[in-house]
Amino acid sequence: MKQNHSSIVNSFCKLFVLICLLLQTLILKYASGKDVNSIVQAGIILTPAESKRLIAKAVANMPIVQAALKNGKVIITKGTTNSYIAEEILNITIKPGALVSGMIIPQNAKDPFSGTASMPEIILVRGKQSKMTLNEAMQQLKPGDIVIKGANALDYQNKTAAVMIGAPDGGTTGKIMPYITARKAHLIIPVGLEKQISGNVVEMHLKMREPLESISHKAPSMFLLTGHIITEIESIKILVADLEVFQAAAGGVGGAEGSIWLVVRGDKNSVEKAIKIAKQVQGEPPFGKEK
Repeated sequence: MKQNHSSIVNSFCKLFVLICLLLQTLILKYASGKDVNSIVQAGIILTPAESKRLIAKAVANMPIVQAALKNGKVIITKGTTNSYIAEEILNITIKPGALVSGMIIPQNAKDPFSGTASMPEIILVRGKQSKMTLNEAMQQLKPGDIVIKGANALDYQNKTAAVMIGAPDGGTTGKIMPYITARKAHLIIPVGLEKQISGNVVEMHLKMREPLESISHKAPSMFLLTGHIITEIESIKILVADLEVFQAAAGGVGGAEGSIWLVVRGDKNSVEKAIKIAKQVQGEPPFGKEK
């Protein structure tokens, strides 16, 4: 009797598992509008420099950026990723470090670009470079205009980024944010997944504002940023429609330090397009190194 009871329980469990698998298949099929059997996937590994180039290509192709290039203003502030964005939009080459005002380097290292002549922020009016200053451009900012500002920290889950503030007046971020908010301009925040932090960035922001004495390397304050956050995930989705993209891993060795491992899923044609785009940026040398 006990044996028959166990057999019935085992059979019921097996049937339950089969029903669950069938339901999962049906949910995937009808939720995506595609037969789950037609979905394929691929892994894509990107170094930080390759990610910057990919993000730059995506930002340059965003519909709101294209619209502002045609009828409004696009303001590209200083930054490493922004240097790539300027190159993609203007089809030019920018000397590494020229469009950068601050960067994170090894703690005891010297600035590798200290001898590089600095260039001002890039102001584009209807797609053409203007000689107006950043302050002048911000004063003329209108709804729908674009301001591009990178970040030092990313809280991807909460779609919030942050910038380290070293200047006592709030630096570039302190200058641009009041205008962006008041004038209803678009803030695009290009930031690689390598900059994800381990906690809630709002909590980090509050801690960084605490007036504690710094006895070693200075701990600056942080300025929170919200807007169009563009990581490698959004970049692939911008460049290839109808794809599921997620980060599966991070890190590496042999030149892959700081890298990310993405998984892309979709129909075979779309996944192959994503692989092709990734190959276009793979091989991008580290920032400051020649190709």
